Parts: sequence; structure tokens; C-alpha cells
Amino acid sequence: MQAGTPLKGVALVVAATLLFATGDTLGKHLSMLYAATMVLSARYLINLVLVVVAMWPRHRSAVWATNRTGLVLLRGLLLAVATVTMLLSLRVMPVAETVALIYITPVLLMLASGPILGERVPPIGWLCAALGFMGVLLIARPGSGLDPWGVALCLINAILGTGYHLLTRILTRTETTMALLFHTALVGSVLSVGATLVIGGESMPTLPDIGLILAYGTCATVGHLLLTSAYREAPAATLAPVNYMHIAFAIGLGWLVFQQIPDALGFAGMALIAAAGLVSAWRASR
Repeated sequence: MQAGTPLKGVALVVAATLLFATGDTLGKHLSMLYAATMVLSARYLINLVLVVVAMWPRHRSAVWATNRTGLVLLRGLLLAVATVTMLLSLRVMPVAETVALIYITPVLLMLASGPILGERVPPIGWLCAALGFMGVLLIARPGSGLDPWGVALCLINAILGTGYHLLTRILTRTETTMALLFHTALVGSVLSVGATLVIGGESMPTLPDIGLILAYGTCATVGHLLLTSAYREAPAATLAPVNYMHIAFAIGLGWLVFQQIPDALGFAGMALIAAAGLVSAWRASR
């Protein structure tokens, strides 16, 4: 097997996080104009089509073959609902603060791995948890001007994301990556399209906004493909710190597009969350 190229892996993660931040920015704009379910329909349908086109010719029915179908579908459901909470929070929250708050997920994952997966949480793990939650409090403190409902949605997103990642760690022992990708896209597509049809009554997007909706879906899909490719080039310990470029790009795009920038305490909170997440990711990679 050809050895990976760490520098290429880092470059792929940087490109992926830029796409994620761009998608977050597009999602905020679109969620203020249209129903979140309609916006998500484009994202998941694009994802589903790309997965099928890329994998069906070679793998055929193995694309959707599963051993633990119930858990696989539950994993897709958690991600779909988490994505809804992300869009709804972006509707009322700045991009940078929203992205930073959901990065508490690695800390929650570490804490949940103890009782659920039987992994011991060392003292440094509890220190990471304390730092992460201090960061959340600094960002969402009284007087910060952030919408309380938006903050609550971010934290719900982090909890759902923790469940999603826990199930991923469990299911990778028995399921193929392509089956997990396919069912994630399928569940998201069915739920978002179904919800859009049920809700109805929303204004149809203009032609330019249709282009933005397609760009939103493409950013999310291509970003995940690049991120997956990056981990073939370099170890997780090398790439984990680079993932936090997502917060930096979110700050820049939030300022550029919406003229929103965190205050000093908000920046301090983001730094604490990033530090806690980095140490948690480093420990997991060890």
C-alpha cells in the first residue's frame, strides 16, 4: 500500500473545513428565507445521488447491505435531526458562535464513551470537559446578545452529534463504510423531502437561490468526501488540530457576509472549546 502524504492530508482537511464553513454561511442565508426542511432536501438528495453514482456500478446491492439495520437507521436519524437543529440555530445565531458551540461534541463524546463503551476517562479528560464547558459559558453568557433558543439548539446538536459518533464507532465493527454513507443519505433524504411535502405553503426559491441551495448541498457532500480522503493520507493525531480551521473560517465568513464578529469573551470561549476538543481528539487518537 502506498504511504500517505501528511501535507496532502492537511491540505484536504483545510479545503474540507472551508467548504463546511461556506456551507454553514449559505445555510444561514437560506434558512432565513426558506424552510429548513426544503434546504436540507437538496443537501441530502445531492449526497444520495453522488453515493449511488459512485458506488453502485462496482458494489451493486452491497451498497445498502447491513447487519444491524435498526442501529444504522437510528444513526442516520440522529444526523438528520442534528442538521435541522444546526440550520435552525444558524437562523438566529452568528455563524462563528454556532460552529464553535457544536465543537463541544468531542468532549461530550469522550465523557459518554465511559459509561456506554466502557472506556476509562482519565483526569485530563475531566479537565478537557471543564475547559469546554467554561468555553460554552463564555460564549453563551448573559449579556452576550445571543439568542437563548439558538444556544439551546446548538447544545442539542452537540448531544445528537455525540450519539451519532458513538453509533459510528459501534457500527464500524460490523458495517461497511459505503452502507453507512448510503443509509445516512437515504434517511436524511426521506425525512427532509417528506417533511417538506407535509409542511407545504412555503414560497418557492428564486433561480439564484436554487443555485445557492445546490451549492449548499455540494459543499456538505464534497467536504465530507475530502475529509474522508484526508484520513487516508495522515493519522488522526496529525489532522485533528486542522479541523478547528472550521471555526476560523466561520469567523471570517460570518464577518465578511453578515458583518458579525465575536467579542473578546466570545473569542476566549472559542479558544477554550478548541483546546478542550484538541486534547480530547489527541487522546482518542492515542
